[in-house]
Amino acid sequence: MKGKTAFWLLMLLGLTQLLVVTRCEDDEVVEEADSDDDSDDEDDDDDNEGDGTEVKEENGVLILTDKNFDTFIEDKDTVLVEFYAPWCGHCKQFAPEYEKIAQVLKENDPPIPVAKVDATKESSLGSKFEVSGYPTIKILKKGEPVDYDGDRTEQAIVSKVKEVAQPDWKPPPEATMVLTKDNFDDVVNNADIILVEFYAPWCGHCKKLAPEYEKAAKELSQRTPPIPLAKVDATTESEVASRFEVSGYPTLKIFRKGKPYEYNGPREQYGIVDYMSEQAGPPSKLVQTLKQAQEFVKDGDDVVIFGIFSSDQDAAYEVYQEACNVLREDFKFRHSFDSDVAKFFKVSPGQVVMMHPEKFQSKYEANSYTLTIKDSTSPSELQEFFAKHAIPLVGHRKQGNDAKRYKDRPLVVVYYGVDFSFDYRVATQFWRSKVLEVAKDFPEYTFAIADEEDYADELKTLGLSDSGEEVNAGIFGEGGKKFAMEPEEFDSDVLREFVQAFKKGKLKPVIKSQPLPKSNKGPVKVVVGKTFDDIVMDPKKDVLIEFYAPWCGHCKKMEPDYLALGKKYKHEKNLVIAKMDATANDVPHDSYKVEGFPTIYLAPSKNKQNPIKFEGGNRDLEGLSKFVEKHVSKLSQKDEL
Repeated sequence: MKGKTAFWLLMLLGLTQLLVVTRCEDDEVVEEADSDDDSDDEDDDDDNEGDGTEVKEENGVLILTDKNFDTFIEDKDTVLVEFYAPWCGHCKQFAPEYEKIAQVLKENDPPIPVAKVDATKESSLGSKFEVSGYPTIKILKKGEPVDYDGDRTEQAIVSKVKEVAQPDWKPPPEATMVLTKDNFDDVVNNADIILVEFYAPWCGHCKKLAPEYEKAAKELSQRTPPIPLAKVDATTESEVASRFEVSGYPTLKIFRKGKPYEYNGPREQYGIVDYMSEQAGPPSKLVQTLKQAQEFVKDGDDVVIFGIFSSDQDAAYEVYQEACNVLREDFKFRHSFDSDVAKFFKVSPGQVVMMHPEKFQSKYEANSYTLTIKDSTSPSELQEFFAKHAIPLVGHRKQGNDAKRYKDRPLVVVYYGVDFSFDYRVATQFWRSKVLEVAKDFPEYTFAIADEEDYADELKTLGLSDSGEEVNAGIFGEGGKKFAMEPEEFDSDVLREFVQAFKKGKLKPVIKSQPLPKSNKGPVKVVVGKTFDDIVMDPKKDVLIEFYAPWCGHCKKMEPDYLALGKKYKHEKNLVIAKMDATANDVPHDSYKVEGFPTIYLAPSKNKQNPIKFEGGNRDLEGLSKFVEKHVSKLSQKDEL
């Protein structure tokens, strides 16, 4: 037994040694193979590296890169180029069609190159040709891009490329008119409506807008009647730009017979087209029948404004339309020449009537307001009339009408479950009636009800989100200050006491604030909500204040320079360099608007309500220093600079 065991042990030992030898030999073979592969790779790398200008081909489509693009294009008359993203579904779907196009154009006489660029990888090219979507197709004619906006089909693209490839082809003239001081007044004063862009050639936003603006100009030029779009280089036509107070780029303005109006529409092709098409029509829409007028009043959720005239030749009608033009985005205007409509509103031709929907009417206010347009009535008088009666005594404040209807201060807001649908109307009006009882006695204030869910964030800022009460109230005063009513069972008497306390100055404003810093002796002072007035609004000192967000990348990048700025001016007794986390603290003054990060203001010592915003300069130590030295009122170092 022992002999057999020894035998098998010897056999097993021999087999193990054989396996080890074999494994080692295999490893050597693998290493040799790897060595050969590396050698091949090096040869390939040598071939690929070269000068980086070689052009590869994939399924008949040439592959262009940042390195080979210029060299390839420089001697070509016409090239078709697709800018794509590897992950783009539309690009993947378009790929087979594009390969067919490449084959067809390859057989053209002479052949026309078809190429593609991975815009996610070749970022310089993507930026150069302002690629913002995928796929983007451009035809290059002697290196200059020609946008393609047609169908993504073989027939349409091949036809357009062959057209551009003709020796005598020239790009069509721009649909956008170019205005200078020599032709501006002549063009603008004679246009019923025209949109004008004031731009700067170096402005990135202007460059982004340019192709969209041109496409919109082309489409609007084909309307009947056409709506012209124009542009002014504000850097060379500074005289024209200054006349219309152009301070940023791009600035867009609508002109009607030479009168400027603000453009508040979108900045892409279809948005511009839709907005200008709407602007081109009269600001007041014609109502032809009594039924239309009744439906408009019944179904409305906002103030009803109706002008009644004898005809469109009525002088009063012209004054009405001119007044409506300025406010066409704030109100829905209607007019009629129908006598039955006039009877319905109980007015005569030449009069304008304003009335609120029935649900907002009350015994404390008139059901309608009428103004007679006389020969001496100006459009501005009409506009004042519209503004005066725009909201009822207690209206419904919503996200959609907040900025237009409820911007006046002080504003008293009562929050609860506001719902005017059939099932909840009674409860909604029950609480609103209690607000009306107070509102009638404080005509100098604006009162409104608001749905607590729509304004959940606002309730949080007032500290009322967890009050436990069915109805809450707050007051928004001048300068961004806000006040919360102590939670208790709501009634008109409770609201009245709250408003009276505000009127007498007995209420303390609610300020969202981080805790006061334990130490604030660093070169950059930390400002929180509770110390804003003490530090920033100190009338004896100039204060440079940065509003930042902890997550903001631009803020983090600027931080070392801002700290260096604080150290540079640390010994200036009349200057404070400060910062504030605007996400964790209230900015208790409307003059210091924060719409992005970082936002920087210089609060002058003698003019705190008119801070100077830092715009346009480099946010480095040098740029910030120049801004400080230009605007501060007292700086000991100034004499040394």
